[in-house]
Amino acid sequence: MTPEDPFLIHRSLLFTVAYEMLGSAADAEDVLQESWLRWADVDRAQVRDPRSYLVRTVTRQALNRLRTLSRSRAEYVGVWLPEPLLTSPDVAEDVELAESVSLAMLTVLETLGPTERAVFVLREVFDLPYGEIAEAVGKSAAAVRQIARRARERVAARRPRVRVSRAEQQAVVERFLAALRTGQLQDLLEIMAPDVVMITDGGGVVAAALTPFQGADVVAQVLAGAHRAVDTLDTTVVWLNGTPAGRIDFDGEPNAVSLMVENGRITRIHVVRNPHKLTRLDTPAELAR
Repeated sequence: MTPEDPFLIHRSLLFTVAYEMLGSAADAEDVLQESWLRWADVDRAQVRDPRSYLVRTVTRQALNRLRTLSRSRAEYVGVWLPEPLLTSPDVAEDVELAESVSLAMLTVLETLGPTERAVFVLREVFDLPYGEIAEAVGKSAAAVRQIARRARERVAARRPRVRVSRAEQQAVVERFLAALRTGQLQDLLEIMAPDVVMITDGGGVVAAALTPFQGADVVAQVLAGAHRAVDTLDTTVVWLNGTPAGRIDFDGEPNAVSLMVENGRITRIHVVRNPHKLTRLDTPAELAR
């Protein structure tokens, strides 16, 4: 593969498409490998628009993978959360891209069926024409329009109600991590909304709750207990999926923590503990639209 190969030129875009459809960097990389093998056998002279051709190819492969994953995720131990990606602050400069790859949005996209998810991602995030999307998902353009409308309605009903600035998000993350370091209940309670929900994903590999924790009193008790249960607790503000978030190392074991914030207080906490999902916390991912 030469540097001028369209696959290399558009690789960041293709990875982003696959990742947004799958919520897993590892699966997205597998899809790119499968797509590259197909691209290697193509007569390039017959491809008028390599970018569109490659997006369609990746979409088809991601759809196949997503249908398989839907079955395995139904048997996942505990609550399945998307795989977090370390990103540079530059990703947040593209507000729409940052929102689309946020862990909050990827969690919402998990509620869509495979075809709905593909159509939503290609239309709402990458602004592909309905005709191109129809080719990618094997539907008519009219059917794709209907699917897109339903997907938009479902996402709108579940997506975060309030957008906060990066500065506010980072300030809340910093306060949360500081409260966690003290382990003091009052410090934790002050930063959380009364109806806060905390979800932990250990995937059956490490200890994690199988169901969400609900309510500030319960969540604060759990976090304070975690503080007491370890010898060392290191916290760092990091950019995950285009948003300020936290990396917390309990006795050297990493955890990725993303927060949803409304009116200066935390409404939702996602904690990814599954080590198989924490392999992308050292090198920023290259994302593009």
